[in-house]
Amino acid sequence: MTRSDGVWLYGITFDGVGDAQLEGVTGVAGEPVRAVASEGLVAVVGSVSLSEFGEDSLQRNLEDLDWLAATARAHDRVVGAVLRCGPTVPLRLATLYLDDDRVRGLLADRREELTAALERVTGRSEWGVKAYGDAAALAQAATEERVAQGGAGKGTAYLLRRRAELAARQNVERQAAEHAAKIHAALVEKAVDGRRQRVTDPALTGKRAWMIFNGTYLVDDERAQDFGALVTQLDAEHPGITLERTGPWPPYSFAAIEQVNP
Repeated sequence: MTRSDGVWLYGITFDGVGDAQLEGVTGVAGEPVRAVASEGLVAVVGSVSLSEFGEDSLQRNLEDLDWLAATARAHDRVVGAVLRCGPTVPLRLATLYLDDDRVRGLLADRREELTAALERVTGRSEWGVKAYGDAAALAQAATEERVAQGGAGKGTAYLLRRRAELAARQNVERQAAEHAAKIHAALVEKAVDGRRQRVTDPALTGKRAWMIFNGTYLVDDERAQDFGALVTQLDAEHPGITLERTGPWPPYSFAAIEQVNP
């Protein structure tokens, strides 16, 4: 590695993962990745050119959505390869150090924090659950519920329905928020931990559907099937809501460490 190179970090795992296990794995610059060990921990890294991945160049490249997407996919492929070797703390995109010695310093200085993070995700995976709402269907379901609760005779049923339809249309966003809160609470009960994330921009998802909820959950691997069954059950219990489960993913939401200056 020359002065024109930097060290891109992909993930951290327990000692025992070496270059032999990483053979054939390439990173964001097409570079072979390698293991840097210290204090019973291993950081999986790659050498990248600062002309493309240095601070100034990186800022420009991150504004190129095609470049960003390709780089993110390459980064995730390496994290996935490390994860197949054992519990992994995935580093966020564009975590760059000057040299291997600085990486060893990170492992030594933050050994306790990193070890705790690895123990937290051992035997567990991250799952994503998104909820999409159908405004018309939500309004219809709310209308039916209001009419049923009204208990009116035939003479006033039409007027009651019209009032219920108007109220449902006006309150559809509130209804969606209530559904989202109930879904999240139920999923957290089945998970080790759960977090609500920002709703994803349709331009990034490629879906025009109305996303009302975006959650990530840390789930014991032995309970992943039960978690999936619960998602299916909740989908059926909430008219006008469609749930989408994705994963398993590296535990970005639950094992990320606070970034430090290299």
